[in-house]
This record gives sequence, structure tokens and C-alpha cells, in this order.
Amino acid sequence: MIKELDTIVLAEDIPEHGLKRGDLGTVVLLHGDRGYEVEFVSLDGETLAVVSLTPSQVRPVGPREIAQARPLNAAH
Repeated sequence: MIKELDTIVLAEDIPEHGLKRGDLGTVVLLHGDRGYEVEFVSLDGETLAVVSLTPSQVRPVGPREIAQARPLNAAH
């Protein structure tokens, strides 16, 4: 069960925010059964997006996964 302040993994691309499947975010607000407000932050601490997502758009971090860095398109 995903709860507030959990790290989640994005399950699909969100192109309007420059986000890609596999990006990590932090749940900052629960919307009951409807989903989550999730903040995505660059590795240097800049908030890139705060997005409302449905449960099908996110998943919990799984065991034995590793994070990977990628550059964000400069347009975002």
C-alpha cells in the first residue's frame, strides 16, 4: 500500500511534464482511492513537477531495484 512520503516509480510516460516511465517521485498527498499527488525532484533538489496521478500510473519501489540518472529535456 502506497502512503504519504513514499517513493514511487512512474509506470508510464507523462510527456507534458517531461517525465518518463521509471522516474522516481515522492507522494506528497493522498487522494483517497483516486490516486496521489506526487512531486518529482531533480538530483540537485529542484522541483520539476507536482502531478496528480492515478493508482495505475505509479507503483511502489520493488526489492533489488537500482536508481538511474538521466538528463531532463531543457524545455521543462
